[in-house]
Amino acid sequence: MVIGWYVHHHGFGHVARFLAVHPHLRGPVRAFSSLPRPAGLGDEVEWVVLPDDADIVDHEDGTRLDPRTADPTVRGALHWAPHDHPGHRARLTRIAERAADVDAMVVDVSAEVVAFARLLGLRTVAVTQPGERTDAAHALAYDLADRILAPWAHGAVPAGALSSRTDRVVWTGGISRYDGRPADDRTAEGADAERSVLFLGRVLDDDVLREAEELLTAVGWRTRAVGHDSGSRVDDPWPLLTSHTVVVSAAGQNSVADLAAAGAHAVVVAQDRPFDEQRHTACALHRWGLARVAPEDVDAAGIVALVEDAATDHPDWSRWQVAGAAERAAEAVEAMLP
Repeated sequence: MVIGWYVHHHGFGHVARFLAVHPHLRGPVRAFSSLPRPAGLGDEVEWVVLPDDADIVDHEDGTRLDPRTADPTVRGALHWAPHDHPGHRARLTRIAERAADVDAMVVDVSAEVVAFARLLGLRTVAVTQPGERTDAAHALAYDLADRILAPWAHGAVPAGALSSRTDRVVWTGGISRYDGRPADDRTAEGADAERSVLFLGRVLDDDVLREAEELLTAVGWRTRAVGHDSGSRVDDPWPLLTSHTVVVSAAGQNSVADLAAAGAHAVVVAQDRPFDEQRHTACALHRWGLARVAPEDVDAAGIVALVEDAATDHPDWSRWQVAGAAERAAEAVEAMLP
């Protein structure tokens, strides 16, 4: 039995989720994505690179096609299906060709690929995300999907769009690639066991981050920022997550699941994302007492105050149900196989 898996190319979250779940799938896996094959991915996974469907196309006759002006939403019925775009057509053609022997297709995420996979007669699993996903395209995807995976704890994030489809929803808990990994015994470079802050990812504007670090240093905190720019990226932030006193992070699904896996004292700053995804997640974290939530216009002094408060918190991250979430997702997918 071959499992197909569509990996959306925006950000790192979708591919991180795939990398967490696929080792728990027992059969061969064929992944579809515009992203390059992830480094270190085993030979048991076939990686099909899809053409880009969002680039501007310059034709030989001198005309230019910008897909954003080619009715990509079909008057609100879909999210992305531009007229006359060769990459878009080639993308769906490639999926159809390489899905001929696929038995089930996981789609993380695309309303159009959910619809296309179901039209091909494939058993289709839609991965959903928090937020106000009550628009026509999401409704179509949820109606067509044979199963819907919600990668957070049941009851944590309100999801009105799923309320009439609960018979097909599986809440897996937060899926983290670090689930089950022990904390690093070594103190990370630049960290202090008592008062150290990790800024993870680009969560603050440059000037706010710079001033926050200065203010924190002045009151005895050590700071480190990783992933804020290309020069500060690290391949494996786990030792940093588990060795700093407080982590300041975005409120994306993978970021929150990683915070939960690390049992972190956290400050989250919701980023502006489609359908208010991170705002909904941040509200859930606040309601359950799992993290301090910064206002989106937070200044440096506000960050310092939140860090000081978070350091004394005792979050019960087990409520986010990260333990075993990747296995539960794999079981839900395999249950769709004939």
